[in-house]
Amino acid sequence: MITRFAPSPTGPLHLGHAYSAILASDMARAAGGSFLLRIEDIDRSRARPEWEAQIFDDLQWLGLDWPEPVMRQSERLPVYRAALQELWSRGLLYPCSCRRRDILEAASAPQEGGAPVMGPDGIVYPGTCRDKPRPVDMPAEALRLNVRKSLEGIDTISFQENRSGPKGECGTIDIRSETLIDSIGDIVLARRDMGTSYHLAVVIDDAAQGITHVIRGQDLFEATAIHVLLQRLLGLPQPVYHHHRLIRDDAGKRLAKRDNARAIAKFRAEGASPADIREMVGLG
Repeated sequence: MITRFAPSPTGPLHLGHAYSAILASDMARAAGGSFLLRIEDIDRSRARPEWEAQIFDDLQWLGLDWPEPVMRQSERLPVYRAALQELWSRGLLYPCSCRRRDILEAASAPQEGGAPVMGPDGIVYPGTCRDKPRPVDMPAEALRLNVRKSLEGIDTISFQENRSGPKGECGTIDIRSETLIDSIGDIVLARRDMGTSYHLAVVIDDAAQGITHVIRGQDLFEATAIHVLLQRLLGLPQPVYHHHRLIRDDAGKRLAKRDNARAIAKFRAEGASPADIREMVGLG
C-alpha cells in the first residue's frame, strides 16, 4: 500500500489536515507500505515558502515521516503540459475565455432552466465556448475537457470506494456517462495563470508516485468521477479510494485554511502534544 498526503502551502494546517495525514500514514504503516508527502503548489499566487516550511514542521512534530525528496507540483509543469497536448491532439480540449460572471449569467438564462446546476467545481459549465473554432495549436490559456466527446462509447465509469461517500456510498461506485455530462460538465484542465489544474495534476502525480490508495475527505468524493475519467483517457492506473469523514467546528462547518483557531501550530503553542491532536480527531 502506498498512500500520500498532498497539502497546498497556502495557509496553516488545521485539525482536518492532521486527521487526513495521520490516517494515511497509519494505514500505510499497518499494511507495511509507504506514506508519501507531496506539495501541491501550482497556485503560485497563493503559495508561500513559509507555509511550506510550516507543513514540514507540523507533520514532523506529529511524528510522521516520508521519503525525501518530496514531489512539488511547481516542478512538474512540463509533464502536465505533455498530457494536455495529448488530449488536445485527440480533439478533447477546447479553449475557454469565459469569466465566472459569464458562466453564471449563461447558466442562469431562461433557456437553461433558470437555476444553475452545481458540480464539484461550482456551476456546471453551460458550453458557451465548446463549439467555437479551435486553433490548430494548443493555446496557453484556459482549456476545458469536452466531457461528452471524452465519453463517446462509454456507458459507465467505476471506481472502488473502501470507506464511504457523503451518503454512505461504498464498494464499487458506478457513474453513468450522462450523469457526468449533466452534473459535472466540461471541467477546466488548464487555468490561464497556472498551466494546469488540480484535477489534472493530482491524477498525473498519483500515477507517477505509484499511489495505490487515495486517502482524502468526503468533500472530494464527487470529484472522483473526474479523476477516474482522466485516468481512463490518459491510460493511468486507478487507485482505491478512501473518503473519510470531515473534521468540523462547533457549528458543524468543515474546517478551512482560514480557521486559524483550529490550526495545528496554535494547539502546539498552547502546549498540546501529538497524542492530544490524535485524541482531538478521534485517532487516539
